[in-house]
Amino acid sequence: MSDTRRRVKVYTLNEDRQWDDRGTGHVSSTYVEELKGMSLLVRAESDGSLLLESKINPNTAYQKQQDTLIVWSEAENYDLALSFQEKAGCDEIWEKICQVQGKDPSVEVTQDLIDESEEERFEEMPETSHLIDLPTCELNKLEEIADLVTSVLASPIRREKLALALENEGYIKKLLQLFQACENLENTEGLHHLYEIIRGILFLNKATLFEVMFSDECIMDVVGCLEYDPALAQPKRHREFLTKTAKFKEVIPITDSELRQKIHQTYRVQYIQDIILPTPSVFEENFLSTLTSFIFFNKVEIVSMLQEDEKFLSEVFAQLTDEATDDDKRRELVNFFKEFCAFSQTLQPQNRDAFFKTLAKLGILPALEIVMGMDDLQVRSAATDIFSYLVEFSPSMVREFVMQEAQQSDDDILLINVVIEQMICDTDPELGGAVQLMGLLRTLIDPENMLATTNKTEKSEFLNFFYNHCMHVLTAPLLTNTSEDKCEKDFFLKHYRYSWSFVCTPSHSHSHSTPSSSISQDNIVGSNKNNTICPDNYQTAQLLALILELLTFCVEHHTYHIKNYIMNKDLLRRVLVLMNSKHTFLALCALRFMRRIIGLKDEFYNRYITKGNLFEPVINALLDNGTRYNLLNSAVIELFEFIRVEDIKSLTAHIVENFYKALESIEYVQTFKGLKTKYEQEKDRQNQKLNSVPSILRSNRFRRDAKALEEDEEMWFNEDEEEEGKVIVASVEKSKTEDDFPDNYDKFMETKKVLLRSKLVAREAKDHQAPGKAALQLVELGEVPSGCASERSHILNQHGPAPEHIEIYLLPIQADGTEGSLVGLVDYPDDEEEDEEEETSPRKRPRLGS
Repeated sequence: MSDTRRRVKVYTLNEDRQWDDRGTGHVSSTYVEELKGMSLLVRAESDGSLLLESKINPNTAYQKQQDTLIVWSEAENYDLALSFQEKAGCDEIWEKICQVQGKDPSVEVTQDLIDESEEERFEEMPETSHLIDLPTCELNKLEEIADLVTSVLASPIRREKLALALENEGYIKKLLQLFQACENLENTEGLHHLYEIIRGILFLNKATLFEVMFSDECIMDVVGCLEYDPALAQPKRHREFLTKTAKFKEVIPITDSELRQKIHQTYRVQYIQDIILPTPSVFEENFLSTLTSFIFFNKVEIVSMLQEDEKFLSEVFAQLTDEATDDDKRRELVNFFKEFCAFSQTLQPQNRDAFFKTLAKLGILPALEIVMGMDDLQVRSAATDIFSYLVEFSPSMVREFVMQEAQQSDDDILLINVVIEQMICDTDPELGGAVQLMGLLRTLIDPENMLATTNKTEKSEFLNFFYNHCMHVLTAPLLTNTSEDKCEKDFFLKHYRYSWSFVCTPSHSHSHSTPSSSISQDNIVGSNKNNTICPDNYQTAQLLALILELLTFCVEHHTYHIKNYIMNKDLLRRVLVLMNSKHTFLALCALRFMRRIIGLKDEFYNRYITKGNLFEPVINALLDNGTRYNLLNSAVIELFEFIRVEDIKSLTAHIVENFYKALESIEYVQTFKGLKTKYEQEKDRQNQKLNSVPSILRSNRFRRDAKALEEDEEMWFNEDEEEEGKVIVASVEKSKTEDDFPDNYDKFMETKKVLLRSKLVAREAKDHQAPGKAALQLVELGEVPSGCASERSHILNQHGPAPEHIEIYLLPIQADGTEGSLVGLVDYPDDEEEDEEEETSPRKRPRLGS
């Protein structure tokens, strides 16, 4: 026997009554010692693993369907099916099964599905009583026939006997002849009876009857019978729809007549199941399981036959990508591919993989880039569905294509940017298409599904590509709606042809200047909504919410890349403008974005937030919300509660020192009082540390501990890195991958400390500091320059306790007691240049809460 005769697919029926493909292999029947009997074994053709080992139970009911299917139940709610490649193989295994059970191979089912009480009752009846005598097929017998068919549905054995009688006597064709007569005579009562009869025959769930009913000769008359539902005042016009409205379109002529017939049959049977037949009740859900299987295996055959036709797919792609193809033809081609991809879901995994790889090789992705830019909404929708199948199959394949496309093109008209454009320009008021595309984008930028190779090239390369070529397109609506700067809008309109007017709603605006170094309590009493841009258009607000959802996802999964982007674009400040939106869901999205950033507990982010005074719009929103106990109120409280519980010291100090007066009246939660307590405890802890220093420094002089000193040094150092309007991320940070970031951060801080020591310069306070104070502070730090040790005792005796707030200077003292030239502790070659910059730089602002 050849391998093709024994080649089968194994299917199991899941809880949703859908067949799941378990793999392809070769079947054999053999005696298995462990199972103590003849069994069916299926070994996978790929690796020889055992796909199925099932004992042929003498009492199990096996059914043979459509000449190539054997279906049975292993246990309650566990159905199995073997789909043979050739009829001969199915016949051979069927004979083996019938031989074990002592049955004639000519039967279609080996056992009757009956319960015990019914089985006992039929065993007591004479053999002839098992047969069902059908009434003669005449008009005046239709009521009797309808009653008979309806009565047997409750009994599995009677259903089986009736099906056998209908099959043997060619009864269905005779009934359909009566249907034509009733229609000609306008016999409404007879037509109602025929509806009950045909519906009942469908519920017999018999594959051999389906093959008769769904043949080209009979199927339209079956549909006609089902039009005359007695519950309807007027019959439905299903045949008119199938013959006139639903027209079969061949984008490329199909020459295989068997394939054409299978496509027609599958569509019509699917229509019967989905449209004509009523939704089955919980007691009828198993009645049409064979009908579902009939449709499923038809689809498998259709996809397999099309895929094996080498010329067909090539011709389809040639026309799809041909510039000469007109829009109507391209629309038909896209709709064909949409249905083709949907049908492909019935294929087994390895065949489905081969199918999508074939599509990719033929050029499905560049073709989608063309059709997704068409004006036809139906075409764009179908192209989006095809794209979703491809992304679900292999995100890496799509990512590889777009990166290669970027190397071959100098502009940003890339497939992924076209997808972003479609999301932004969705005309649906509820943005249904935008939501679907946002989900696909999130899948593409998710590092969790990127290939984990030894060098992790896909993750680093694709994220670099995305932030360089795509992120500005994604954030363009957000930046445009939170700034009066129109450059983003102009860029977008220059590159994309869809109208974007609904995104850029008119609104009052103000420029975002660099935040003042001092934070006034007056700034947070109430909000400044009248002076702030905020989109009022509901559709725009929905779009911005989707974009913020993606950006929040990036914060969580793209730590290094999104961090650079946020700081360079001052993105969090722009996002927090949306806290003023009248749409609460949008304000919550902005707050969620900030909450995710704070949740990382990253000191780079914390310094960015505190230096930019970015808690102000959040606290304004809380105060403007008043006494309303709503989701916005709870979300803001949870943000501050997280800071308190996690004891994020830098944020706690910033909030208490700058906003506590405005928040202390909120007493229905203990969050803000708890923050004040944490702040005071930290100050007490610092003071206790100061009291434990060596005896020479115990004279009530204030000295910050090493950690506090490092934090102040970092702030001073970073202030030198500020430019007007934005915070510059240190170059060492940008040059490394995000995986190396934690280690480099420590090295970066050590480098800053060394540089800071060399950059500290001598300054003399004009009004309240006397000469020599710098030397005093150097004594406290144990760093008096060489030659000044003799001055230590004199300085300590002359000067009283240091003030609460001190600056650290390096001031060399000459022999005559005057200030010398400015020098550093370490002589660096570039000190001269740095000193020139220091002389022209503005005076540093006082540190808060020392």
